Amino acid sequence: MPLAHTEERFEEAIEAHLLAHGYVQGTKRDYDVDLAMDKAQLLAFVKDSQPKAWARLSRQHGADVEERFLARLQHELDQRGTLHVVRHGITDYGVPFKLVFFKPAHGLAPETQALYEKNRLSLTRQLRYGRKHSNEIDLVLFVNGLPVATAELKNPLTNQSVRNAIRQYREDRDPRDLLLSFKRRALVHFAVDPDVVYMTTRLQGAATEFLPFNRGRGDGKVKGAGNPDNPGGYRTAYLWEEVWDRDSWLDILERFIHIQRADPASPNSAESIIFPRFHQLE
Repeated sequence: MPLAHTEERFEEAIEAHLLAHGYVQGTKRDYDVDLAMDKAQLLAFVKDSQPKAWARLSRQHGADVEERFLARLQHELDQRGTLHVVRHGITDYGVPFKLVFFKPAHGLAPETQALYEKNRLSLTRQLRYGRKHSNEIDLVLFVNGLPVATAELKNPLTNQSVRNAIRQYREDRDPRDLLLSFKRRALVHFAVDPDVVYMTTRLQGAATEFLPFNRGRGDGKVKGAGNPDNPGGYRTAYLWEEVWDRDSWLDILERFIHIQRADPASPNSAESIIFPRFHQLE
């Protein structure tokens, strides 16, 4: 079997699972490099989930409503960050909008549940994300058009492993590109091969620190590094089958990612994004 085809099958297995479990396929042409978002998915979600608010805003902005709404959203993302916008939404000309609807706490809120079901989780493969280069990210995950995670996918059968993915993020991915900029767009970056996963929430060139995002091998409280064998597929399948599962991923975005300041008393102190390790999610 050709090696290139083998690596492609690893990516295709991830894509096929996500598309079969609630994700939709994003397209490269809908990705706006300057805004670093999927405009088609974003606008479709807003118009479908909040038609009355969109009608009010349209009366304010007229024919320029889409352009001005996107400009307002970009400003909020740049000033407050993706996590804040995802959790709190934005207000444009006095009209509030939600960018994500989270699952209601109980099943007695059918209207809220219906809005939750309108969330659009999408994926785009081999996404070119900058104008000054032709670099592509293997996989980008979006929630309602907003990028929340990137992933570089490698396969040892092509003589590439997670180490190559980590090296790629450190040496070939410029954190000044908007998609990769800290806090303003994607919140977490995964380096993945069929056996292990590593992740980081901040790209800093050669200084980028990656942490293992693995289940551990062996029994008992003290487990070895890596992941247990998976008779049904790849050892790292838990990443896309459990962590990126539609309900799980939205729950993580709502409750488990945190912005932490080096000095909580100082609003200008350095920030970091805390993304839970796999055992913490469990």
